[in-house]
Amino acid sequence: MTNSNCSRRTALRAAAGAAAGGLTLAGGGAAARAGGRRGTTTFVVVTGASGTPGGIDALSLRGHRTVGVPLPGHRATDAQFAVDYQCPQDAASLATRPSPMAGVGLDAYTAAAVDVVRTVAGFGPVVLYGGSMGGATLNRVGNAVPHLVDRIVYDTAFCCVDLSCPEEYLATPEGSTSLGGDLADLIVADPAVIGAVRINYRTADRAALAKLKEVMMAGADDAEFHGLLACLQPDESPTVGREDSRVRADTWGRVPRTYIRHTADRMIPLALQDRMIAEADRLTPRNRFDVHTVDAPHAANAAQFGRIVDILDALPECRR
Repeated sequence: MTNSNCSRRTALRAAAGAAAGGLTLAGGGAAARAGGRRGTTTFVVVTGASGTPGGIDALSLRGHRTVGVPLPGHRATDAQFAVDYQCPQDAASLATRPSPMAGVGLDAYTAAAVDVVRTVAGFGPVVLYGGSMGGATLNRVGNAVPHLVDRIVYDTAFCCVDLSCPEEYLATPEGSTSLGGDLADLIVADPAVIGAVRINYRTADRAALAKLKEVMMAGADDAEFHGLLACLQPDESPTVGREDSRVRADTWGRVPRTYIRHTADRMIPLALQDRMIAEADRLTPRNRFDVHTVDAPHAANAAQFGRIVDILDALPECRR
């Protein structure tokens, strides 16, 4: 994985419409048809690449329900962490041990997320939230079960409209300034051998860590950065970033949506975020993104994430 495709794929994993536009919200979104579902809002959280599934405690403390989607390959029982990843690391084993992500793709991620959405939809409004590569799953879920989702929130996440997948967006002029390709040195196995992209987030190489911090969390103190690394899983699907996740106006386009821009994102540059917002608004001009902006890198620190929580807590689905 030393060519340009490798660099793009790495960028997506490090830490991610046939019908015409012009649909109105009254055209069939869940909230519109039901007159606004009552009950406690549930945030269904889809992690980005290498993330560990989980909810958002700060939202639970404000009275909302939050639940993480147990993405296949990322669950606690999926053996992401093995002895060879501990210290001292076994480089030979890391390079050859088969991954729990082998054979896992976007269909499996989507099925897991849809299952959670179906489970919680009877209790009140459902807000589907995700960041980075998690956007590919949000797109697919919005296409599959728009009647069960009251809002989709993209937190500096991939929203594929004119192009089919995240990797294609990173290859655009707007994506050309992404630093994700700088993470290639952290890959410790051939994906064709282990069935996954395996990144060594526990490296002690200070130069590699400095690059990773610049890409993911520039400006954060070391304590928060190292805390982020401790939560990242080494293996990620080699296919999710290049599978078709284009949104559709007749399904996804019926759901109210929010985009949270990160002005200092070096993984998904701000210009690329704005391109995806503009494409989506052209697809459904009568159901445009509700856009918010946070001065944050790709992975927000605690103070920056507090502002994101304020945005989420103020959504219409939380004010009923």
